[in-house]
Amino acid sequence: KSLKTSKEMTETYDYLFKFLVIGSAGSGKSCLLHQFIENKFKQDSSHTIGVEFGSRVVMVAGKTIKLQIWDTAGQERFRSVTRSYYRGAAGALLVYDITSRETYNALTNWLTDARTLASPNIVIILCGNKKDLEADREVTFLEASRFAQENELMFLETSALTGENVEEAFLKCGRTILNKIDSGELDPERMGSGIQYGDTTVRQLRQSPQAGSAQGRDQCNC
Repeated sequence: KSLKTSKEMTETYDYLFKFLVIGSAGSGKSCLLHQFIENKFKQDSSHTIGVEFGSRVVMVAGKTIKLQIWDTAGQERFRSVTRSYYRGAAGALLVYDITSRETYNALTNWLTDARTLASPNIVIILCGNKKDLEADREVTFLEASRFAQENELMFLETSALTGENVEEAFLKCGRTILNKIDSGELDPERMGSGIQYGDTTVRQLRQSPQAGSAQGRDQCNC
């Protein structure tokens, strides 16, 4: 009987979710993704050209979820390129810089793009990044919190530098998607849902509510 390699074992997951990281240039999107994937701050960060990609397997509510994350360029000249990646995204981090009123003012446009091009049901968490630069703050927590409430978004302030709330932002988004799958609001079988089954066992378990949740597996930082 052949043993699975550790790589094969860590690639076993219950669901795969497609995520986007969107927002204006300079808001720290690539640094957020780098902090989440590598658990460290990206020192030599320059503007993303087009789209960058990262993935990581995490445990959420007893399920093993592979997050496939597309980090989009925030500059206007790349907008037509990045828009093509929106289709079929289950979740998104909508990022602004708390020290830049300009990045905050652009949120409505990004939000419209996400809901129009990805899906009206896309699960979005608003991230006020650069929380470590409190002295230079231009956007208050309360103001952004109101914007989130009005637009039915979850909201956290994050710091890609210190790592504060970075993991929580991705996990919170993932947890909400899982809840919507469990409630029947999201259907992984639907084309363009941004959700795929990893193991067939999950599909079988979903059809039998009494069967309980799938066995959790080791978390890895892929």
